[in-house]
Amino acid sequence: MSFVFAPCPTISVPIVGLAERFAVHRIYCVGRNYAEHAKEMGFTGREPPFFFMKPADALVVAETGQDTAFRYPSLTNKLHHEVELVVAIGKAGTDIAPEDALQYIYGYAVGLDMTRRDLQNEMKAQGRPWEIGKAYEESAPIAAITPVAQAGDIAAAAIELTVNGEVRQASTIDKLIWSIAETIAHLSKAWTLQPGDLIYTGTPEGVASVSRGDTLTATVTGLSPLIVRVD
Repeated sequence: MSFVFAPCPTISVPIVGLAERFAVHRIYCVGRNYAEHAKEMGFTGREPPFFFMKPADALVVAETGQDTAFRYPSLTNKLHHEVELVVAIGKAGTDIAPEDALQYIYGYAVGLDMTRRDLQNEMKAQGRPWEIGKAYEESAPIAAITPVAQAGDIAAAAIELTVNGEVRQASTIDKLIWSIAETIAHLSKAWTLQPGDLIYTGTPEGVASVSRGDTLTATVTGLSPLIVRVD
């Protein structure tokens, strides 16, 4: 088979303890999935879950032992950090029951949903899609994936983000409005989940702006930390 131009390389994420890598299919993101973050965005209550997507080339993959950076994007003066637990899907499924959902998880990682908040807010005000605020290149840094068996009790894990050593976001995974299992179940009713899918599960309160030169350190208990610099 020949192509008119070279196909894009497969985007993949390293796996803790393995030489093999996790080839990425789709990136799903859950909006406003921590109660306190929903409040700081002007919403309250357990609203039905909603989702948006990022392209696979939004990933900035933190390779083991290497410094990682992403570019401050164009068109914005308000780039916000959002630390998130990322769920890596390991087998295909559709219309999955919540009680079966955890069987579809390959592993977990720490990620950042970087957001051009000013552009997102402009789109919200006009009732238009958010892609320009969320789905741009290098908007989704991610650390290595830890397989389920090595990840420990994720439901009870702490999640935290520091900027230049100062704590900005701190919470626990059990404060998700929609649990990991519920999120997978909801997603699988709208899309057929596939091996290689990543689910960014939402961010706790404390989102704020970053600047060029800042160093962001994102952690979830039991997982490889994510350390990135804003260039």
